[in-house]
Amino acid sequence: MTSDDPTIINQEPATPVRVRRGTPQTFYDLTLDELTEKLGESGHPAYRARQLYHWAYQQLAPDYDTMTVLPKALRDDLANELPLTQLEPVQEIQTDDGETLKLLFRTHDGNHIETVLMFYPDRVTVCVSCQIGCAVGCSFCATGMMGLTRNLSTGEMVGQVVAAARRTQELDRQLTNIVMMGMGEPFQNYDSTMRMARILNDPEGMKFGARRITVSTSGLVPFIDRLAADPLQVKLAISLHAPTDQQRDTLVPLNRRWNVQELISACRRYVDTTGRRISFEYCLIRDVNDSEKTARELARLLKGLLCHVNIIPLNPTPAEPSYERPTEDQIKRFADIVDDSGIPTSVRYSRGVDIAAACGQLRIEHEGGTEPATT
Repeated sequence: MTSDDPTIINQEPATPVRVRRGTPQTFYDLTLDELTEKLGESGHPAYRARQLYHWAYQQLAPDYDTMTVLPKALRDDLANELPLTQLEPVQEIQTDDGETLKLLFRTHDGNHIETVLMFYPDRVTVCVSCQIGCAVGCSFCATGMMGLTRNLSTGEMVGQVVAAARRTQELDRQLTNIVMMGMGEPFQNYDSTMRMARILNDPEGMKFGARRITVSTSGLVPFIDRLAADPLQVKLAISLHAPTDQQRDTLVPLNRRWNVQELISACRRYVDTTGRRISFEYCLIRDVNDSEKTARELARLLKGLLCHVNIIPLNPTPAEPSYERPTEDQIKRFADIVDDSGIPTSVRYSRGVDIAAACGQLRIEHEGGTEPATT
């Protein structure tokens, strides 16, 4: 059997990626109902599926042999027919005095994906990838250099979270937040991304609160409306990066399909429908989108919208060597203008810059591409 993934046959960033099946199915691909049905076909009672879910998602068992409450014959059958995961750990690097941990995995077809764990005093956040590469092509993003290879399956995304939760547990901490801000555009892989969220939210499994899961998009407007109608109350983040079409057309090419006004209109519909706040991500680039005039334009654009702005000073990448990080004074001035205009604003500094933890950079380095930039 295969899962809900792989080979890309459409590189157009404005539409969801169409795929043909091919990634081997794993335990992490299955909802509890699907697992119950699968076991029932082999004559196993429904409670075995709940036991498996408990061991996999609450005990974070690394393999079936660890699930000693289950009959050995069942464990052996599952190990042969339904592996927990196809992700193979390749590399682990830590920085920021242990506050950032970068995990590199190899997929079943020899590609590499990245997952980043970020440790804060009051929370632990995992940044999850949803695609191998990306078709959106943001000019400042290392992943955009790669192009798009394929979507990740639900199981490959769930597998990243479980591996991160297990690693966090080993460090005597607990995973508290999931952000879909790694490699790829989640709304190009919408169904698998939301399926991942539902599996992790299952009360028989990890019981991960939907409002602790944030899905980010560069602006696929129809899927903002679709998310607004979805009963699963995950959070929404928008990779905005510019308040005008002239700027955003260059930074985020997807803007040529859905412009800034269309995007913000969809965001207002989302807030009206859900009552939930939106986070706007804004990568601040020196002499590109960091002027006082641009800050005032951003504040006007978002006026009256229930939102929060995260200012992210550029993490230099090989994607565009001419892009530079603003000075601390420039960063503070920009953030203060937006915040003083009544838009809640904070500065979020990139974690793991010295280990190339920005989206896609470690993969480029590992596969022999351009040397990642550091600061």
